[in-house]
Amino acid sequence: MTVELNHTIVQSPDKRESAEFLAHVLGLDAGADWGPFVPVVTGNGVTLDFATAPRGTIVPQHYAFLISEEEFDAAFQRLRDAGVTHYADPHFRRPNEINRNDGGRGVYFRDPGGHAMEIITRPYGG
Repeated sequence: MTVELNHTIVQSPDKRESAEFLAHVLGLDAGADWGPFVPVVTGNGVTLDFATAPRGTIVPQHYAFLISEEEFDAAFQRLRDAGVTHYADPHFRRPNEINRNDGGRGVYFRDPGGHAMEIITRPYGG
């Protein structure tokens, strides 16, 4: 058996809000509550289980999503339509730009819980 990431827990002040935000941006669905979690399942079967945690206890993490060029266009438009500020760099110093790293396109943005989200069309080093 090969090793695969199956799921991870994403803490947020409001699990439903954060799950629905990410699902909307990526064109996915936020699932029904499952115990203390709201799941968002990616195309490769990895589940992000959003869980509510008190503000001030959440350590911001980084989550990157590899998507197609067409999916990027749609996700990028949804970000813009929602008025979400996006950045070309992981330090959030180049607002309202996209990057073209490794011959693809990418942007960074924050989710409602403060996590750094990234969408890219090419893997790094590719």
